[in-house]
Amino acid sequence: MARFTLPRDLYYGKGSLENLKNLGGKKAIIVSGGSSMRKGGFLDKAKAYLEEGGMEVAFFEGVEPDPSVETVMSGAKAMTDFEPDWIVSIGGGSPIDAAKAMWAFYEYPDTTFEDLCIPFNFPKLRTKAKFCAVPSTSGTATEVTAFSVITDYAKGIKYPLADFEITPDVAIVDPELVEGLPVTQVAYTGMDALTHAIEAFVSSLNSPFTDPLAIKAIEMVFDYLPASYKKDMCAREQMHYAQCLAGQAFSNALLGIVHSMAHKTGAAFSTGHIPHGCANAIYLPYVIKYNAHEPQAMRRYAEIARRVGLGGTSEKSQVEALIAKIEEFNRAMGIPKTIAEFGVKEDEFLEKLDGIAENAVADACTGSNPRSINPEQMAKLFKCTFYGT
Repeated sequence: MARFTLPRDLYYGKGSLENLKNLGGKKAIIVSGGSSMRKGGFLDKAKAYLEEGGMEVAFFEGVEPDPSVETVMSGAKAMTDFEPDWIVSIGGGSPIDAAKAMWAFYEYPDTTFEDLCIPFNFPKLRTKAKFCAVPSTSGTATEVTAFSVITDYAKGIKYPLADFEITPDVAIVDPELVEGLPVTQVAYTGMDALTHAIEAFVSSLNSPFTDPLAIKAIEMVFDYLPASYKKDMCAREQMHYAQCLAGQAFSNALLGIVHSMAHKTGAAFSTGHIPHGCANAIYLPYVIKYNAHEPQAMRRYAEIARRVGLGGTSEKSQVEALIAKIEEFNRAMGIPKTIAEFGVKEDEFLEKLDGIAENAVADACTGSNPRSINPEQMAKLFKCTFYGT
C-alpha cells in the first residue's frame, strides 16, 4: 500500500495572496526570512488580508538561510507565547521549512529534535494550529511537501525532516512574489526544481500518480528556465508553477542521492556554504551517469530525454543527450561544473571525504535512489564531482 498526500487547497495566479483573508481563525503568526518580503510590501499585504479575515496577527521574522535548530526553538517559543491557530509562512524554502519544525515544537513542547529526525515519526499535528505556506522562490516547493531541512551548525550537518503531518494545509503560489528574484537565485532554485522532478521520476517509489507531475515539471523547466533567468516575467510565472508540480511529485515519490550529497556538503566546508540548488545542479549530471548503470533507471532517464525532444537513437545516447542538456543549462547560468570550481579546497575535501560519504549514504533520500550505493562508491562519486571526471 502507498500514500499520496497534497495540501487541502492550492491557490495560484497573480494576486492569489488575497486568499489569506479566507483562512478563518482567530490568531495568525507570520514566519518570514530576511528583509525582501518586508521591503516588497508582501508582509504588510499578508497582515492586512489576515486582519480583513478577522485575525489578530504577530510576526516572527529573520529566519536565516538554512535555518538552525536554535531558530526553530526560538520560533516555537514565540508561538507558545502568542497561541496562533494559523501559522502562515512567507518566503523561500528556509522560513517555510523552519516554520514546519516550529509547528511541531509548538504543538508538542516536550518532543525532541532526535525524535523528529526519524523519518515519518512526527506526532499528530493540527491540535493547535493549521499551516499555510506562501513561497517567494521557485525551487524548493516546500509549500506542497512533507519535508523540511534544518541545519545543526555545531555538527555541520543538515537534517531532512520527513512526515506527511508537515504537508501544509494551504499553499498559495502567487507569481508576484518571485518577480524581483536575483538571477543567481533563479538559476539555483530552477535547477533545484529540475532535480526534484528528475529524481522523483526515476525514484524507486515513482508511481502513476507522481509520474505525470514529474514529467510535466521537467518539460516546463526546460521550456521556461532560460527565459526566466533572462527576466521574462511570463516565463518566471510558469517556473513558479513548474517547481510546485515538481514538489507534488517528489513529496510522494521521494528523491535520490543528488539530494543526499547536497544535504551533507552544504555546510561541510570552511570555504563557504554551497547553496542547495547550486549543489544539486553540480551533482545531477554525475549522479545520472552513476544511476544509468541500472537498466530501469537508464530507461526512465531515456524517457525524460524523449519527452523533452532531445536527440539520440539508443537509450544510452538519449541519456547522454539529457546530461549534455543539463550541463548546457549550468554553463549558461554560471553554475560551476565541479565543487573544486565552486571553491572547495582539495586538502579539506580529501580530509572530510570519508565522513561526508558515510553521512550521504545514511541520508533519508538515499533509500529511494534507483541504484544502491555504499560509502566506498559514494566517496568515488564525490571525487568525480570534485575533479570533473
